[in-house]
Amino acid sequence: MTIHQQLLADLVEFAPDAMLVVDASGGILYANQRVTDLFGYPREDIVGRSVDLLLPERLRPRHASHRRNFAEDPRTRPMGAGRDLLGLRSDGTEFPLEISLSPLRDGLAAAAIRDASERKRAEQELIKAREIADQAREEADRANLSKSRFLATASHDLRQPLQALSMLHGTLSRLDLPPHGREVLTQQGRAIDSMKRLLSALLDISKLESGAVTPQPCEFSLHQLFELLSTEFSTAARSKGLALLVEQSNFHTRTDQSLLEQLLRNLVSNAIKYTKEGKVILRAVRTAAGVRIEVQDTGVGIPQDQLAYIFDEFFQVGVARNTTREGYGLGLAIVQRIAKLLGFCIQVQSEVGKGSTFMLDLPCIDTGKSDPVADPCTFDVQPARQAQRGKILVTEDEPSVLQATRLLLELEGYQVVAAASREEALQLGREHPDIDLLVSDYHLKEDQTGLNVIASVREQLGRTIPAILVTGDTSTAMRKISGDRQLRLASKPIDAEELLTLMDELLNAQRVRDSRVS
Repeated sequence: MTIHQQLLADLVEFAPDAMLVVDASGGILYANQRVTDLFGYPREDIVGRSVDLLLPERLRPRHASHRRNFAEDPRTRPMGAGRDLLGLRSDGTEFPLEISLSPLRDGLAAAAIRDASERKRAEQELIKAREIADQAREEADRANLSKSRFLATASHDLRQPLQALSMLHGTLSRLDLPPHGREVLTQQGRAIDSMKRLLSALLDISKLESGAVTPQPCEFSLHQLFELLSTEFSTAARSKGLALLVEQSNFHTRTDQSLLEQLLRNLVSNAIKYTKEGKVILRAVRTAAGVRIEVQDTGVGIPQDQLAYIFDEFFQVGVARNTTREGYGLGLAIVQRIAKLLGFCIQVQSEVGKGSTFMLDLPCIDTGKSDPVADPCTFDVQPARQAQRGKILVTEDEPSVLQATRLLLELEGYQVVAAASREEALQLGREHPDIDLLVSDYHLKEDQTGLNVIASVREQLGRTIPAILVTGDTSTAMRKISGDRQLRLASKPIDAEELLTLMDELLNAQRVRDSRVS
């Protein structure tokens, strides 16, 4: 034997796989050392015998069929592709294996055999791991759904007594009280406002932390969002002697509109709170990567050594945690969580005594259309609310809130019909077809919603009656009313002046439309 022949023989003999050479009838002509290691048979006990010796008896008929198929189509391929193959050791134990076949001359075939036990074990562990992961994901989904339901219920139930307090406070404010009583009423109003702010902030934090909020991206214009914020905060800025400067924008972006609105609302509110004189600016500027929204103020500024903490809960610049404070230090914590949820990063530039700028980079969408762009301007005082009279259908399933709202509206001169459910609202609609305005809570009993009530009464009376939806679930309700110009959303708890102003706005607009028709 030449050195090359010896080398080839050693290569086969000591190959990492068990190697067999069999004839067309399945007789074993050659077996290397690895066959003995794998099956437990001495080489001399299997050479000359059928390869069926190495298979469980129940599988031998099928193996004969495999041999015939290979003889008819002799080519290199795995044996029993897609099937689980088993080997039989000399001690009677079975194990999974993989076999690769290669045709040789004169009808002979070479089989490379490998123990697949470890691979099978790994596959089973992977399957089990996937099953555990799927189960964990299902449990997490159920937990998130449970959290969402709990937070929706908690939000509704916690806001209800505050809503009743706000309505009752508004009613008392319209009564002729002595000076001492008026002072007590003022303090009561401040306490109610403080409770509202804290409850809203804590519920927002809870929703964001629990995973109950899922972004719903859409394309929209920043123009309308900026107009909304300027209208909302112009009075608060003016009451402090500040200029709220909104640089209108024709940029379009893509993100969750409700969450971005909430984020910017907190930034603008914070800027007004920490600015004693000067101005607060809201603008959008084009960047190479998209559009950047900036909220800039001329406020107290933030020391560099405190910038790292401004997004922590209950942290306020220059205020010790155990001292009297304005607000609760939750606004920026909410901002940070919303930005993270949307996949954005909040940047801050600040200088003590000169003010701060908060920046948020968003994608810029080219729609090929332009929105009207106004010059930078400050917003004037809105016209004072003018008392109007009309018939109002109020739907609310909490008796205390329903009664408090009815008292307020009747004191203002409105005629009020009150319902506690959709069925009662429809009955009252039949009895009072001249209803001028609908006011409904969003979450009602038995899975009813204020949207169902409003739609049903409108359909029953055959006209689009102006309506106000009062809710603490703004993220859900907002998306459902965005296309209804005759419907306004009021975030619970709403105070008396806000509710009455909304009512007058809708009633005045309806009277203008009616006069045009007539």
